[in-house]
Amino acid sequence: MGLIDSIHFEENNGTLVSKKRKSKRKNSGCYFACEVLNGKIHAIGGLGSKSSDPHSWDTYDPHTNSWKSHTDPNIVPDIEDSIVLDEKIYIRCGTSTLTSHVYAVVYDPSSGTWQHGDADMVSGWRGPAVVVPDGTLYVLDQSLGTRLMMWRKKSREWVAIGRLSPLLTRPPCRIVAVGERIFVIGKGLSTVVFDIGNAGNPGCVRVSSSIPKLTSDDDDVISCKVLAV
Repeated sequence: MGLIDSIHFEENNGTLVSKKRKSKRKNSGCYFACEVLNGKIHAIGGLGSKSSDPHSWDTYDPHTNSWKSHTDPNIVPDIEDSIVLDEKIYIRCGTSTLTSHVYAVVYDPSSGTWQHGDADMVSGWRGPAVVVPDGTLYVLDQSLGTRLMMWRKKSREWVAIGRLSPLLTRPPCRIVAVGERIFVIGKGLSTVVFDIGNAGNPGCVRVSSSIPKLTSDDDDVISCKVLAV
């Protein structure tokens, strides 16, 4: 496992690098989703390379130091977000400018195929999402202000957990989870940290700390992700 811990991914050239060895992804490019599932890295879609297939995904196995390519027509190029939930990979694609429909597909490793996500869950996935260690899904809805939403699997509904003050962060924001804390990072790297230990009851989540902006207001956070294999 020590070798796996030393691996990092260079997105600009699609190369997985470790201190001892490297392995190049066949379908290199940019703007792809990247998730870890069952000890393997999945690089999904991607644009920017003549050899890239936007309907493909590649799986890296650290035990064999090799990539395996797959294709599926349900994968579309315009990927905006991705999560791992209930041992499955979900990707959310760009929302239509004509409708409010959210398009998302889910990868089930038991079948090796991508299928459309459940409509009730997907309908509330209208912003950057994160799954915390207990398996709860949170979404930062920035359509009307900035709200932290939580998906309740048992009742199959979305509930509002808290609203962020525009004085603390400026959208567009990204989110990432570390333990029981969710970091909301906005323009200029202004950051708000939510303690979600009591988030099971709406309104009980609290802001534990905030960090003022560190850079220009013009600097947007493109992506923020924590991965471990």
